[in-house]
Amino acid sequence: MTRDIARRPLAGPQRLVLADGTYDSIRAMILDHEISPGEHLGIDELARSLSVSQTPVREALARLEADGLVTKIPLRGYEATDLLSVQQFDDLFQFRSLIEPWAATEASRRSTRRQVEALDAELARAESISLAGLASTYPEFVEHDTRFHALVARASGSHYVEEAFIRTHCHMHLFRVYKATLNIEANAPSEGKFVQNMFEEYYQGGKRPLALSEHVEIAAAIAGGNGAAAGELMLSHIESSRMRFIPAVEALNAQV
Repeated sequence: MTRDIARRPLAGPQRLVLADGTYDSIRAMILDHEISPGEHLGIDELARSLSVSQTPVREALARLEADGLVTKIPLRGYEATDLLSVQQFDDLFQFRSLIEPWAATEASRRSTRRQVEALDAELARAESISLAGLASTYPEFVEHDTRFHALVARASGSHYVEEAFIRTHCHMHLFRVYKATLNIEANAPSEGKFVQNMFEEYYQGGKRPLALSEHVEIAAAIAGGNGAAAGELMLSHIESSRMRFIPAVEALNAQV
């Protein structure tokens, strides 16, 4: 009897925890480049390495496909998606420049007190991130960046804008770009160092990273009900980010 129960597939909360854990593990391997862009993902191999059955691996890969981190190839299975091309990167930021300034403007007049407090709490959390070194703090700043922009999108009051932001997965793509630049530095030190300096200036410059300073200004405009300023600051922030990341994307594409 005990053996029969043990053989039954997990259901309910247990299965959800296993599925989420498998998803998180594979996602982390892709973002950290343990699984390289374009690499084939074998379901059997992943199941063995994670000590799970094939079912949670299949479920995780389906979710990662929706995230844009893996692609399903007919008759071949799944592959980790390639890094963004220069054109795809530019398209992504053009899209952001259309929806996020509008979201910030709307948030200045539609956000609730609780939503403004959530923005303040997120900024306080980011201020506490250690500046010990970009290699260790960059992942935390990426997570902060994701949460901040998601909070602004939610505060706009538009479910469609919030969904559109989530589905672009721009911050996951940028994290992959950063991790890939470490390989550039190993293979082409001068070019890699230039790219790293661009990241450091934006995410670790001075006592407060430039990206965080821009977030603080945007949040203040939203809290103050200044829609015009909120929209303009968000647009400037996105363009500032694009200008700093484009050299990394161009350098990575030149390596291909």
